[in-house]
Amino acid sequence: MADIIIRNAMIMQTEPPFDIIENADVVIEGSMITAAGKDAAAGLSAHKIIDGTGKIVIPGNVCSHHHYYSGLSRGMLISAGPQTDFIQVLKEWWWRLDRALDEEAVYYSSLVCSLDAIAAGTTSCIDHHASPSFIKDSLSAIARGMEETGVRGATCFEITDRNNGMEEVRAGYDENVRFAAEVDAKRSGGGNVLVEAMIGGHAPFTIPDEGLALMADAVKTTGRGIHLHVAEDKYDQVHSHHFHGDDIVRRLDRFSLLDDRTLLVHGVHLSDDEIDLLNERGCFLAHNARSNMNNHIGYNRHVPDVRKLVIGTDGCGGDMFEELKLAFFKHKDEGGPFWPSDFVTALNRGNRLVESIFHNEAKWGRVASGYKADIAILSYNAPTPAVSANAATHFVWGMTSGNVESTIIDGKLLYENREFTSIDAERVYSEARRVAKRVWERTDRIKA
Repeated sequence: MADIIIRNAMIMQTEPPFDIIENADVVIEGSMITAAGKDAAAGLSAHKIIDGTGKIVIPGNVCSHHHYYSGLSRGMLISAGPQTDFIQVLKEWWWRLDRALDEEAVYYSSLVCSLDAIAAGTTSCIDHHASPSFIKDSLSAIARGMEETGVRGATCFEITDRNNGMEEVRAGYDENVRFAAEVDAKRSGGGNVLVEAMIGGHAPFTIPDEGLALMADAVKTTGRGIHLHVAEDKYDQVHSHHFHGDDIVRRLDRFSLLDDRTLLVHGVHLSDDEIDLLNERGCFLAHNARSNMNNHIGYNRHVPDVRKLVIGTDGCGGDMFEELKLAFFKHKDEGGPFWPSDFVTALNRGNRLVESIFHNEAKWGRVASGYKADIAILSYNAPTPAVSANAATHFVWGMTSGNVESTIIDGKLLYENREFTSIDAERVYSEARRVAKRVWERTDRIKA
């Protein structure tokens, strides 16, 4: 007997050639899809039968770069000084917030970010964490929130010297290595690993060479890839030239930090040569259009040139339908050549990142036999024919997170008929509001 069967749905793949199969079944056993297609469930029974009539089943979306520590920042009421450039934005806003976070705040940030993602049909979130006042065990607090909600993902700590020099750098290194060992122990003990580890770094302008050397050691010690902001603002590139005499990507390459497990983020101000080098090394690059617009840092014209482009939000939530629309329309506004199919492909490519992070232990990103059962069920009433040739256009122009009716992650039905099934979401959000108020008050007392 199967665990879950979805009957008579439309399956829509979100990678080329964007296959559509109508009147199809999806069979889930444990954490895997064991059959998908017409009559795939013929003669089978299941513990849970979902009527897919009029519904569309897609692979779950991936947020390839998130900041869970921003989970309690929405509408934050604090006094702040001038913010006329990006460094001032960081100092007056985000670097004050992250210093105000403690264990409870980190945990509730994780809970609410995970719930928001699941409700939007996002099944994996790749987190990039910072809480300078609570470093040791902070990644376990993030992971606990993700595991309790059921979202898949990874987390890491932003190694940086921006508050306390090399002491802070070493503490960030220790936390990344500690958490990776915790994950390894869980896996070797036969536990199901839902949240993996990466080696985090804030951005090269706040990481001295000694810090990059420690990151390289952590990569070698843990077998993980790095997750690092690069050239989000021109200042990062200018700093690298001034203090290190080299381009950012070449500086990273000197420390052997670029390979096919590497996730670089933003890259707005990278040179053509740097794009060629990260492509040569097989790195992923996360594009975060909404955050870039909000921070007024410029448009990344290299988007079409990045071979392993993925899509993130940079902490602006976990709704990848919304993020993809903004990315597409901003790209067209800038005269870019990409079409909906290119952006949906980049979004789905987040599953290649997930596979890399999870050591290629499984396959993700298709509603097909042999793939992980990380999927979303949509109530989308297409006003025009939906076929393979225009599936990506329906995704960008028509589908929204409001169409997400149910979300399944690791074979578990976590969100059904727009209700969470295994966690009291109302209680979580109520407690989060209490914690957020306390965090805001603490942030307001911290000087930039």
